[in-house]
Amino acid sequence: MNLKEKILSGARIGFDEALELYEMDFFELAGLADMKRRRMHDKKTYFNINRHINPTNVCKDICKFCAYSASRKNPNQYTMSHEEILDIVKDIDSRGAKEVHIVSAHNPNTGLEWYLEIFKKIKTAYPHIHVKALTAAEVHFLACEYNKSYDEIIDLMIQNGVDSMPGGGAEIFDEGVRDYICKGKVNSQQWLDIHQKWHERGMKSNVTMLFGHVENRAHRIDHMMRIRDLQDKTGGFNCFIPLVYQSQNNYLNVKEFITANEILRTYAVARIVLDNVPNLKAYWVTSTVNLALVAQEFGANDLDGTIEKESINSAAGAKSANGVELEEFVGLIKDSGFVPVERDSVYNEIKIW
Repeated sequence: MNLKEKILSGARIGFDEALELYEMDFFELAGLADMKRRRMHDKKTYFNINRHINPTNVCKDICKFCAYSASRKNPNQYTMSHEEILDIVKDIDSRGAKEVHIVSAHNPNTGLEWYLEIFKKIKTAYPHIHVKALTAAEVHFLACEYNKSYDEIIDLMIQNGVDSMPGGGAEIFDEGVRDYICKGKVNSQQWLDIHQKWHERGMKSNVTMLFGHVENRAHRIDHMMRIRDLQDKTGGFNCFIPLVYQSQNNYLNVKEFITANEILRTYAVARIVLDNVPNLKAYWVTSTVNLALVAQEFGANDLDGTIEKESINSAAGAKSANGVELEEFVGLIKDSGFVPVERDSVYNEIKIW
């Protein structure tokens, strides 16, 4: 049985076979990924009405790929008050948002209670809004900063209203690459351990992969394989989100930006490799809206959401600062030949447009 036949039969592929997929004919690879997508989701493309809030850019860590954080004597530091955050939530609630996505820098000045209290305030005032908050990198930072275990931080998150965890901070799991691009941040095993603990409490999360910088294809496959292994144990990942590296205003100094062909190949390989992760997100913030729409033909069945405002990737050059209007978002999915399905944060269907 050759590789194509193996995939068509539904059999799981290994590391070397996954790497071999990258060399496959572009359209043949797209067809295999699309077949996988259709078996799982038919022509449905999911999105949600959400708002990203990035409460502070003051950061203890210095990651070479990051253009968002403001460390040391940066004059553009900010930290939002709880009142400012609640005003945003009040506004988006009035316009039908179902999720608030709260991630930010690792601010050593705010205090643990600052994080926990805002989650509790949001959940108390807007119990119907899903709070997705704190990456594993933030959990690790808070545990270290306040001398608590991961279990203690996770339990405090749940007690104060956090409903699910985003997938940020995963970057690339290979420790050699990780040591170069984000030395001192949560390491790969710690990241996986935190999500395992979250899943063991019956909670869901996402998982990302930052690619298109100094990593190679083998590093990407290794990253996917580690996700697949943990998902076999816990089943807790809702979605895999490949994030395209943004090249502006950071210190990696990558000279050649990744091609659209390579981005689409990576989506397709991910859809085939991650046979146990139900959803594959083409996060339009980092890939551009147009490429995300094409990615629907390469295995992606989720485009994230309307977002409204986003600060982290836009600081590095992404065209995401002000989101996309709902009607435009729905129209783009329809025009690309797919069925727009509004979902909640854990993929329950709300409305088929």
